[in-house]
Amino acid sequence: MARAAETRTIAGLWLTTDFPAMAVRAAETTTVKIKLQNAGLPPQRVALAVSGIPKGWKATVLGGGVPVAAAMPATNESVALQLRVEVPAGAQKGSQRLVLSAKGNEVTAELPLDIIIGQSLPARLSLKSKLPSQRGSARTSFEYPITVQNESDKDALVKLAAQAPQGFQTTFTEGFGSQEISSIPIEAGQSKELKVKVQPPDSTAAGDYPLMVSASAEGTQASTQMAIQITGAPKLRITTEDGRLSGEAEAGKPTPLTVIIENTGAAPAAGVTLSSSPPGNWKIDIEPRLIPVLAPGQKLPVQAIVTPSAKAIAGDYMATLRAASGSESASADFRLSVTTSTLWGMAGILVIAIALLLSVGAVARFGRR
Repeated sequence: MARAAETRTIAGLWLTTDFPAMAVRAAETTTVKIKLQNAGLPPQRVALAVSGIPKGWKATVLGGGVPVAAAMPATNESVALQLRVEVPAGAQKGSQRLVLSAKGNEVTAELPLDIIIGQSLPARLSLKSKLPSQRGSARTSFEYPITVQNESDKDALVKLAAQAPQGFQTTFTEGFGSQEISSIPIEAGQSKELKVKVQPPDSTAAGDYPLMVSASAEGTQASTQMAIQITGAPKLRITTEDGRLSGEAEAGKPTPLTVIIENTGAAPAAGVTLSSSPPGNWKIDIEPRLIPVLAPGQKLPVQAIVTPSAKAIAGDYMATLRAASGSESASADFRLSVTTSTLWGMAGILVIAIALLLSVGAVARFGRR
């Protein structure tokens, strides 16, 4: 038969902290987080005091951010306190023990704290990249998440820099923000999540490119090497030999227009299709309508036969030519000045003259009545 274990109820006051011994430097102020726990006692006023304070030092108990001399934790509840210790500039190296006491109605708790005066930790930063190598086309906007950590014992203003190939645009932002930054404050022992954004030029050739990111503060620097692999992408352009996007045409008559299809990108453009958007009742025939492959830097002349409407009146018109290869496309608007035939002008004059003669005849005939 099993025997039930006796349960003993423990009651009292306790002072606890996560770090009862810590190192600080002379002329610095440190703050110790402390918890006052009431276990099983009625709520009561608890007096707080600090003893063992060396000459020239200052120790203050804080509660809610202000100095306090007493606290009142409820039954089985705790109160958060802080002990702020100000170390003078001339403090000697070594360990000093301070004792925080909490005195209730019939019980007292003490917490010994060792403050060790020594040399400060050397300034040190670390820089790590989660995705040190990325791949994409020249039109890709690359984002590299990085972590910068301040491993020293004092706050630091960390300056950020990136070394990228000529023409590459680099910016820094916080991990969950869009505001561009060039430096960021980081508290002692803390880290920041950042992003490095890299935009290559559209004309970047396919290949591997280095990217060096560095973080520096007073007396220290950290860096990490990253890489960008550009796969290359086509970029189409429509122009003419002389660069002018204009011409002349006669109403109802076909007019040849030579245009240049160019690939200014870093990869071949496959299956380039050509199309047009002419004005109403116009016709544009393009030859060829399909270019199987256009290599990087290659230019190819294309013939566009433009036939304005036979009823078009003289004036300027706009026609659009397009080239597309997969997700890449380009377009150009051509201004065409249309003239009309002399024969049509003479016919118009003849029609007007006949109309005038008929009007004069009618007036003469009916005017006699």
